[in-house]
Amino acid sequence: MNKQQQGFTLIELMIVVAIIGILAAIAIPAYQDYTQRAQVGEAFTVVSGPKTAIAEFAQTNGSYPAVADIADLTLDVAADAGNYAQSVTVTPATGMITVVMKGAGDVGAKIAGKTVQFCPPANLANVTGAFTWACTSDADQKFLPKSCDGGGLAAAC
Repeated sequence: MNKQQQGFTLIELMIVVAIIGILAAIAIPAYQDYTQRAQVGEAFTVVSGPKTAIAEFAQTNGSYPAVADIADLTLDVAADAGNYAQSVTVTPATGMITVVMKGAGDVGAKIAGKTVQFCPPANLANVTGAFTWACTSDADQKFLPKSCDGGGLAAAC
């Protein structure tokens, strides 16, 4: 008479639990970084309108918008900025756009309150062809696209 196995042994179950624990220890931090990167990505989306308006204004008028001109570029943060940006502001005369992320609880802890700045070309006379924007941020580089410089903010554009 052969005896058939009727279940898993304790050691087999412990091995499976250990493997699941190791995978979770690796996957959860990677997932959190991924979601925070996506949240910062929203900053690049919400500035598309103001970037276009500032570039068009600068190329048409030869200067960046003054305070009176920026009123047309003001965003309703609740409606336009999305779920993760707290504020979007345009600096007069320089055309710099600053996006501040919301606080912890609304966004990931590592990007809470971080700032992303978009700076247009400093000298409009040298602009030929494409109007390129520089990007700086005080967020870690791993949360930013390769085109944006993390680790510090520009003092001025």
